[in-house]
Amino acid sequence: MPAQVTTILRRLAGSIREFTIAQRTVAIIGVAVLVLGIAALSVWLSKPSYTPLFSGLAAVDANSIVDQLRTDGVQYQLTDGGGTILVPEQNVYDERLKAAAAGLPSSNTGGYALLDKMGVTASEFQQSVTYKRALEGELANTIQAMKGVKTASVRLAIPKDTIFVSQKTDPTASVFIETQNGVTLNDSQVQAIVHLTSASIDGMKADDVAVIDSTGIVLSAVGTGVAGSVDQQSSDYETRVRNSVQAMLDKVVGPGNATVVVAADVSRDSGQRTQETFTTPTGAPTLSESTKAQSTGIGGVGTSSTGVLGPDNIAVPSGTATNGASASAESTKNNAINKVTESTTMPAGSIKRQTVSVALNSTVAAGLNLANIKSLVTTAAGIDTTRGDQVTVASVAFNQAGAVDAAKAIAAAESAAAADRAAAILRTVIIVLGIAIPLVIAFVLVRRRSRRLRQELEEAQELGELAELRAMMNDQTVPIALAAPAAAAPLNYTQLSPVEPGDADRKRAEIDALAAADPQRAAEFLRGLMDDRQSV
Repeated sequence: MPAQVTTILRRLAGSIREFTIAQRTVAIIGVAVLVLGIAALSVWLSKPSYTPLFSGLAAVDANSIVDQLRTDGVQYQLTDGGGTILVPEQNVYDERLKAAAAGLPSSNTGGYALLDKMGVTASEFQQSVTYKRALEGELANTIQAMKGVKTASVRLAIPKDTIFVSQKTDPTASVFIETQNGVTLNDSQVQAIVHLTSASIDGMKADDVAVIDSTGIVLSAVGTGVAGSVDQQSSDYETRVRNSVQAMLDKVVGPGNATVVVAADVSRDSGQRTQETFTTPTGAPTLSESTKAQSTGIGGVGTSSTGVLGPDNIAVPSGTATNGASASAESTKNNAINKVTESTTMPAGSIKRQTVSVALNSTVAAGLNLANIKSLVTTAAGIDTTRGDQVTVASVAFNQAGAVDAAKAIAAAESAAAADRAAAILRTVIIVLGIAIPLVIAFVLVRRRSRRLRQELEEAQELGELAELRAMMNDQTVPIALAAPAAAAPLNYTQLSPVEPGDADRKRAEIDALAAADPQRAAEFLRGLMDDRQSV
């Protein structure tokens, strides 16, 4: 390890030993939080992303696929009560291909795949049954693909075509539905199942499909449609009309000063009505006309055209004379007429009669015209007087106790919600500060220590450069060899001047004094001298 790194580590350890107990505690907490965060992030990044391999599996198929995954050493997870198998995303397609090669899942091999197994020697009865089973399997697989449906089973009752029956029977179907845990099918989903099934079979109507769930509740019955659909339509209609009238009254008398109740009588019967109407067009020409006239002679003796038959079947005149006259006329005329035939289907759920009741607060409605309010309500609710609809508008005194209690309850609920939001924000802030403050303190301490170490290293480097400069100057000072003086007359020391120190000694003394007083300035000065020497 380099000497500089060793020096830095040694100084860092010394700095840590100089921490107080509080600083050590904060530093330990910060390091622990940092280590736990890094560990959690590493675990989360290393965790594989799971994707559904198969869903809606039977117990037998799920067991076989799990055995295959164990053999291949692939991790898996089971959800939806074992009906869904999750595997890592990178293993999905390989495992699906292996499962398909093994014929898994076997419970999904119905549908039109049954026709592939039928031989050429199959009888007409076998072909008919196999085709019906294929339709049932395809419908069941399609219904199972709907959101919330776990298992579906379809049974079809298709009558056999024959020419010896005058009236043909419509086909019917029954659908069994098992939903996932906590899932309930709404009316729209039931209607989708009904229409999907009826549209798949030739001649089947939506009323010929029955839907039953796994709890034994009839969701749609044959002949009546979706159970409770009429009541739902009535409730939806009443809610829509009430909301419209209430919104209008809130603008007129203010919120909370009016209440609206709508009651609708909905028809539960359905049928079909055919009506024919004949009218005579004005100025239409006659299509056809025929006239026939007949007359008999007048006066004289007449002989009747009939008589008694003779032996040779020859009429023998009776000889009876008639005196009189006769005439007849017949006319036939065919005129053009208009014929209109109307066929009306009356579904269940039509409105037979509705009533609207409006109560206004007397303290607010004192200056209002109730007739105008009634007219507005009649128009907004679509009242039809011909079918017996009624509207009632009354001004009554409202009970304010409930409004006060409701206002207090709303205020208390809002205060509680605000307190919960504030507490959640405070908890979040405390957690963030608890994580951020130790990190910030540790960062500041480490930065301060590193700055001090950097300054010390710079000072040491400057002192080293100064020592090098001193050594260099010592090398430039050349000692002078002095020879032994010759014998001479004694000197008179009183006549000699004092010896002045040399230039090198003076410069060395000045540098020492400058280095002792201001090391940084001395180092900069010496660095400048070295740069000048190098440039020369």
